[in-house]
Amino acid sequence: MRVAVIKTPGSNCDQDAFFALSGVCGFQTKYVWHKEISLEGFDAVVLPGGFTYGDYLRGGAIAAVSPIVSEVKRFAMEGKPVLGICNGFQVLTEAGILPGALVKNSGQKFICKDVFLKPEGKSQWTAGLEGTLRIPIAHNEGRFVAEEEEISRLEGEGRVAFRYSSAQGEIGSLSNPNGAMANIAGVTNERGNVLGMMPHPERATSNLLGGEDGLKILERLAG
Repeated sequence: MRVAVIKTPGSNCDQDAFFALSGVCGFQTKYVWHKEISLEGFDAVVLPGGFTYGDYLRGGAIAAVSPIVSEVKRFAMEGKPVLGICNGFQVLTEAGILPGALVKNSGQKFICKDVFLKPEGKSQWTAGLEGTLRIPIAHNEGRFVAEEEEISRLEGEGRVAFRYSSAQGEIGSLSNPNGAMANIAGVTNERGNVLGMMPHPERATSNLLGGEDGLKILERLAG
């Protein structure tokens, strides 16, 4: 299993992702610079978190036009696994690979804490997952928004992968850290092979880090 971790100026979570994928999950992992134009030989791609280009314009807006993103689109269209985490999720929405947008948190402040996620849908990312997952968040522009019709379509097609919830899996405003519409924390593309999520599973791969729930997501890169 060969996994590419995309490196873009400001993507400061790439080392976290690399360590989790190679050192914990045991995948053959390699950095791919954003100016590269090929993902030949890779089985999966991860776009890590951070603040690409300092989040000028909008989070992920400049990185979304990097040369490698055209290859990520091709990769996704071939049905191969693509995971966008935090800023990586923003890149995927800005590039049109995933629907919706990530905007300023409702409280207008950066948020860094653990949250609970309720898995939904039947994609490779969530099939068989039960209960809730405890995963950290760290973002300033993490509020998922879309037209009401788009939200209804995502829900109807089972493309909402994760929602912010209580530890018991209850969905409501009290468990929504950033004001995301419908408590949405992660969505997939129509085919289900591309997942974008604001929480950081790579930061929850060891009890030394507070828990291992992130492994349940990262391991799904293998299908």
